[in-house]
Parts: sequence; structure tokens; C-alpha cells
Amino acid sequence: MDGDIGDFLRSRRARIQPEEVGLPSYGRRRVPGLRREEVAQLAGVSVDYYVRLEQGRGPSVSDAVLDAVARVLRLDGAEHDYLRAVARPRRRDDDRPAASRVRPGVQLLLDGMDRNPAYVLDHRMDVLGWNALADALLDFGGTGAAERNIPRRVFLDPAARDLYPHWAEIAAQTVAHLRLQAGHHPGDAATAELVAELSRASEDFRRLWADHLVNPCDHGVKHLHHPVAGLLTLPYETLTIPGAPDQTIVAYAPEAGSETAERLALLGSWATSHAD
Repeated sequence: MDGDIGDFLRSRRARIQPEEVGLPSYGRRRVPGLRREEVAQLAGVSVDYYVRLEQGRGPSVSDAVLDAVARVLRLDGAEHDYLRAVARPRRRDDDRPAASRVRPGVQLLLDGMDRNPAYVLDHRMDVLGWNALADALLDFGGTGAAERNIPRRVFLDPAARDLYPHWAEIAAQTVAHLRLQAGHHPGDAATAELVAELSRASEDFRRLWADHLVNPCDHGVKHLHHPVAGLLTLPYETLTIPGAPDQTIVAYAPEAGSETAERLALLGSWATSHAD
């Protein structure tokens, strides 16, 4: 997917100035940040070895080298994880099709979370299952399967900018999570097609994808402005499903007794009354 490792490492080199790592800076540089030979020097590898790594020709690269490069480029935990994934991509025969449905037991778990909107995502951020409160909040049941994809909703649905008061933050988080997942599934044609579709249709997506941000988005707080429930502040947590490592439960958990919890309860009652 568009020369992931080379573009990623170049973007991270560009963030660091030579003087920040104790190197002299002589004259004008053609590109910002560290040069390849400077990263190689600081990481303790040959320039040729590092060049081959940036070119994606280092499938046998060791953990020690990747750790050294991560240290030099000051990668955070998610970036380090992504570097390992794209430096040593899985064999194509390891990229088996992910399950497209949630297990019945998982759906029962979702349904039992009657005070918490919860849904299941796969690695492409397709929504595979949800409970009633999540449906009332995000209207998964009222859309087709193709539209039940978080990146498509964020970037292609005009209503997303009204739903998310902090849309720019949500957009950046969505792309960062999708890129991280794409790095772990290099042979997934559907992910590549999704990225290509969004790149054609959305200038915002193209710009954010080019930034090479990576982030698991495994917990945090989202702000939603629902047309019925109003403004909601929703802390969320994610849980990987045992036996289905490509599936993740996303559950919103507002504090008991908070205004958001009360509004969600009213939303649930409203949705139930309108379903009858």
C-alpha cells in the first residue's frame, strides 16, 4: 500500500532535526530532518543496510535493529508496532479472510449491555454487529452493509460533520487506526480497495493518509451531537474478542448518573417506542 515502510520512515526522519540528536547541521539540506546516513549512524547499522530497510528489502531485519531505529526516530508504542508490521509483512497465505459475522455468544453479550452502546468492528472498521442502543445512537440498521464502515461514514457522509462536533479529531483518529490495521494486513485486498476509494473521494482522507499517523484508538472519549439526544460525552473502551483477533468490541461507557447517561436512557426509550 503506497510504499508503506519507506514513506513512513521518511516522514519520521523529517520530524527530527540533527541538533536534537547531537549531530552538527551543515548548511542547507535538500530535505527536512535527518538523512539516511545519520539514522544509520545513530542506529549502529551500515548505510546500505538502512537504505535496504527503507526500500522494503529487509524482511529478515532483527528486532534489535528495529528497536534501534525506533529509538533514533523517537517512535511511540503504536509507531514502533507499525514499523515491525511493515518491516516484516506477513506472508499472503497468513492473511486469511476475516470472519464477517460475530458469534451468537458475542451478540448476546452486546444485547445484554442495555445501558452501553456497543458494536463490533473488524480490522477494516466494518461494523459487524451492534446492540439496540448503538443502533439508536448511530443508525447501523438503517444503512446498507457498505455504508456500515466507520471511515466511509466519517469521510463520505455529510451528516458526519454534524454528528461529530470535533470532526477533524475524529477523522485523524480514524485514519491513524486504519493505517495501523492496514500495516498488520498487508495482503488484504479489501483494505487496499477501501483506501483507494477514500483517497479518490476525499481530499481530507488523502491528506491525513499521507501523514502516516498510526494509533490503535483503543480507548478515549468521543463527543457526539445526536439529533434526538443532543450533545453526548462518551468515554469508550475496546476489547479484542478471543478466538476472533480481527474483531473488536467498542463500548461507550458514560459515568452512571451523568447527563450523558440520562440522555442515553431517554434515547433508548425513544427508540423502543418508535420501533413499536
